[in-house]
Amino acid sequence: MKTAYLKSNTIEVMFKQLKRSLGGSLKQDSNEYVLEIENEIGKGKIQGISLKGGISYLEFNMVFSDDLILSIHTTEKNPIYFTYCSKGSLSHSFGIDGEKRVLESFQTGILTSQEEDVNVLYFKKDEVLKNTLITVQTDNRTHLSGNGELKTKLRQTFFKEGTPGNFVYIGSHNLKIAEKIQQLNSITQDGIVRSLLTQGLVHMILALEIQQHTDDMKNQESCMGSLSIRDMDAIKEASVFIENNYDAQLSITELCSQFSISPSKLQEGFKLMHGRTVTDYVRDVRVCKAEELIKNTDLNISEVVYSIGFTSRSYFSKIFKAKYNCSPKEYKDSQRLMAISA
Repeated sequence: MKTAYLKSNTIEVMFKQLKRSLGGSLKQDSNEYVLEIENEIGKGKIQGISLKGGISYLEFNMVFSDDLILSIHTTEKNPIYFTYCSKGSLSHSFGIDGEKRVLESFQTGILTSQEEDVNVLYFKKDEVLKNTLITVQTDNRTHLSGNGELKTKLRQTFFKEGTPGNFVYIGSHNLKIAEKIQQLNSITQDGIVRSLLTQGLVHMILALEIQQHTDDMKNQESCMGSLSIRDMDAIKEASVFIENNYDAQLSITELCSQFSISPSKLQEGFKLMHGRTVTDYVRDVRVCKAEELIKNTDLNISEVVYSIGFTSRSYFSKIFKAKYNCSPKEYKDSQRLMAISA
């Protein structure tokens, strides 16, 4: 069993410590770090970024060849750790001899501990792991630019009587967080645009994890309903399938058959993950694709309608206007004028 140690609250030092413990090749681009590993310890990558306001984001996308212990030393900054499993599972304890708690796929965990204490994370060997760890420094000496209210709220919620102590919360299953992490990993832009998009999505992930805790406190019954881990995997796969086959005539029956899930669970999962029914989700994916085609191709409106799987131009115009507040033709004309003026 291998043990890695993190004894810093800065991303730069964290990655140097991870490289020292796990090996691999470390790359840095501005305030982003990527540690690529392919050795006897495991294969995959660990990436992270330092954001404004005392917030950092760390993501493991790994398969370890042996069980791994990650020992995180609590600093004087009184951090709160928000962790989420998109794939695989991990366990946590306060100290190496503390009680272990398991975090499964699609669950979020929130951790605080006493100063100078140790949070221990346990990763299983030969298991595909995709896990994120958001750290928020809440000490009064940490200047959270524009986030003073957030810092105060977090301390009130997770530090009993204002004093940091050991606290662990394992939340209900949440598919929306997995979707936002996928969006974060899909960012292709560089420079300031990439930085702004990353910060916005990390803040959104953090907000969803805090909201999950709030919802669970209001309703002790699982927000997952009747969905199992296998059901949620099927829902994620169905979502990707729809995105890649938006022009096909998709039916609930066909999706249920292909992904071995009942209609009721499919609908329940889409409402949890996307906040809408399967039919509404298919329609929204098509309209978003249509907007891309109108903006980036020379197809006329009728050709766009046909290419995204619709048969009625009038119906398409109605839902396009509802989403973008203008007709497809008006949108295309505005894009043409922008291209001319440029």
